[in-house]
Amino acid sequence: MSRRPLLVGNWKMHKTVAEALELATTIKNSIAPAVRADGVEVVVAPPYTALHPVAKRLEGSTVAVAAQNCYWEPQGAFTGEISATMLAEVGCTYVIVGHSERRQHFHETDALVNLKAKAVLKAGLRPILCIGETAAERDAGEMRNRLVGQLAEGLFGFTPEMMEQTVIAYEPVWAIGTGRVATTEQAQEAHRFIRGYLHSLLGEVVKSVRILYGGSVKPGNTAGLMAQPDVDGVLVGGASLKAEDFVQIVRYNEAAAS
Repeated sequence: MSRRPLLVGNWKMHKTVAEALELATTIKNSIAPAVRADGVEVVVAPPYTALHPVAKRLEGSTVAVAAQNCYWEPQGAFTGEISATMLAEVGCTYVIVGHSERRQHFHETDALVNLKAKAVLKAGLRPILCIGETAAERDAGEMRNRLVGQLAEGLFGFTPEMMEQTVIAYEPVWAIGTGRVATTEQAQEAHRFIRGYLHSLLGEVVKSVRILYGGSVKPGNTAGLMAQPDVDGVLVGGASLKAEDFVQIVRYNEAAAS
């Protein structure tokens, strides 16, 4: 089953509103031909403060907007939090949940990630649910057990219909912001395992579920990663902050053909 490639730029805690608008505008103007020619889907995830202006700037373009996080309740006395309903109102299509930095720095659990993913779906948005193992877990041969645990609890209560609207992002923690990237073989091994486990959990629907790779993605390694049969896209961190680099990533097919 054909799965449309999905390329997501996670800007993390970078860019003022003015800077975000400049970056979004350059990306929008630079990638339209590639998106039309290759049929890829492109998403950017600015910080909260820039979501609405960036979404307005990208209206009518081929670039969608994601939030980097959300709370699981639609409203209430939760000072400092933002709901998925609010994110839908400002123009988001996707919400990243369970990013390794949220798990590490804010102690988010798989059960909490599950609540967030369900809230995102209830608001009519699509969750990008992140999973991945640490270097210690990989070296100890615990990669598969760790991924199974994150998927089993993170997707608890999901129906095939909910899964159809969900994106999984495999981000080996040891490769995020370290300059160390999983080899294409390591990425494919993990993605194939994830898809197989999801199939055992939810059945044939997983043939259409996109699984992204995240972890020191750069223009130079995107084509190799995307050539793997179970790698359906990339979740890009640092390289998405430079328009030239992100545009090259979106145009990975040109690099593969050269």
